[in-house]
Amino acid sequence: MGPEAAARYAGRIQSVPRPVAAMAACYPASTTSTRHAHRRGQFVLQIAAVTSMTTDHGGFVIPPGHGFWIPPGIVHQSRSWGDAEIQTLYIDQDSVPDYPRKCRLIRASPLLQALMDEVTCMPLLYDEEARDGRIVDLLLGEIGRMPEVSLHVPIPADPRLARVCEAVLADTSSCMTLDDWAAHGGMSRRTFTRLFRRETGQSFSAWRQRVRLLEALARLGTGEPVTSVALDIGYDSPSAFTAMFRRELGDAPKRYLRWSDPSVVVR
Repeated sequence: MGPEAAARYAGRIQSVPRPVAAMAACYPASTTSTRHAHRRGQFVLQIAAVTSMTTDHGGFVIPPGHGFWIPPGIVHQSRSWGDAEIQTLYIDQDSVPDYPRKCRLIRASPLLQALMDEVTCMPLLYDEEARDGRIVDLLLGEIGRMPEVSLHVPIPADPRLARVCEAVLADTSSCMTLDDWAAHGGMSRRTFTRLFRRETGQSFSAWRQRVRLLEALARLGTGEPVTSVALDIGYDSPSAFTAMFRRELGDAPKRYLRWSDPSVVVR
C-alpha cells in the first residue's frame, strides 16, 4: 500500500486483539510523514532504499536489511530516500515487557527477515495457538536478540543547541565555522562547546561528522556514486570520505551496503 493508505491502516490496527499487527508499504522517494506517535511499539524492517527517522531524542538512518524499534508514545517523523519498501509490526508492549524503552537500530538476520515475510502475510486475527502464533513468538524473540547498530545522532535538550543542530541537519555541507555556529545559538564559543559536550557526550565537530556520515549512508543507499556523495557533504576527496566511513562503520561504503542488499540469496 502507498503512504496515505498505510497511515490510515496503521491507525486502524493499533487496537487489534493480538500481540502483533503487521503490514507492508511502499513510499515514493522524498515521502515525509507528519510528526506522530503510536499507542503500540513499532518495529520497522527496511526492505529497499533508505529511511531516515527523526525523534525528539535524535536522528537515525535505516538502511536495507536493518530494523528500527520505536517504543509506544515516542514522537517520530520519517523520510524516504529513494523508493522505499518497508515491513512494519505494531507490538503490544505487554507482550514484550523486556523490550527497550528507547529507540534502537539493529541489523536483521536472515531468519528475522524470513519471519517478517511470514508475519506480514498472516491475517490480522491470526490463530495464537497454532503455527501463526508460534511464528510471532519466534519473531519477537529474534528481534530482541539482534545486535544494536549505532547509526544515529543525539539532539540536545537545550533549545539553543537544538536550533543549531536543526540547522546542521538542514544543510550538512555548510561551511560555517565553530564560531559561526556558536553565534547562531546565541552563545560564546566556550559556552557552546562546553554545553554541547555536556548534553551529547561528544564535541560539536564529532557530532557534525556523524551527521554527514548518516546523510552519506542514506544517499549511497539510493545508488548515488561514492564520489559525488563525498564531495557534496564536504569532503575533499572520495578517499578521505571512505577512510572516515571505514573508521566509523568498520567497512568501505560499497561493502557495507552490499552486506544488506536484499537481493542477495542466502544459501
